[in-house]
Amino acid sequence: MERFGFVSEPFTREIRTDHRYKVDFIEAEVKALREVVEARQSGVIIGPAGSGKTVVLRTLLSELPESRYRVVYLKLADLGARDMCRQIALGLGLPSAGSFPALARALEERLQSGFSAQSMRQVLIFDDAHELRADSLRLARLLTNFDMDSKLVVSVILAGQLPLKKMLTAPELEDVRQRMSSCSEVRLFSREESLAYITHRVKIAGASKSPFAAGASDAIFEITKGNMRAIDTLANMALRVTDEAKRNVVSASDIAIAKAKLWM
Repeated sequence: MERFGFVSEPFTREIRTDHRYKVDFIEAEVKALREVVEARQSGVIIGPAGSGKTVVLRTLLSELPESRYRVVYLKLADLGARDMCRQIALGLGLPSAGSFPALARALEERLQSGFSAQSMRQVLIFDDAHELRADSLRLARLLTNFDMDSKLVVSVILAGQLPLKKMLTAPELEDVRQRMSSCSEVRLFSREESLAYITHRVKIAGASKSPFAAGASDAIFEITKGNMRAIDTLANMALRVTDEAKRNVVSASDIAIAKAKLWM
């Protein structure tokens, strides 16, 4: 940090949402999901690992007033319907024991009571939804069906990698897909966006100028193909490589060494 003039750790995942790199397509996804939630509708966000889905979700949460919204964030993997119900129950502060019908009924009653009170809007976020089983994804239909579809009680947000899109197009999940009022995809950064992202992360870490030579930034893009998470990982390792060599500028060769150390 001292060598490169940083005052905080660069390229950390622990970044405040107001310090995020504001690129148009990510900001558009945040706006779209917020409109979905404000209308008590449900939606899907899909994208490759490391493309910025978590940034979208974290930004969305930061923009929803805590006095008005109760958000339950669940990162679930390969769970059946009953186990998923148990996790949702825990998130809502309910007992998690019991049969699937009993758990489902308890969830419906809790969500219904929250709606009737008109005090809090309820949002359930299922991250890594591409790893869920089909019967678990069908819970989205159960959780959004109240009084024969006459009430919008809870918003369900499904976030996952590209296989989620294929899953939702399957005939057996058509009823779930139809309940999603918005389905959008985030993409990887372009070359220009990647270079601007690197410059932005250097700036918010406090450095007066970027320690990355132009060739180094280009090399980062060529290796990561614009994947935000991979950019962070590779840039951090390259800084370590350059620091160990007691140099102040990261070169393209430093990026190659960092890549080898990371097995990228």
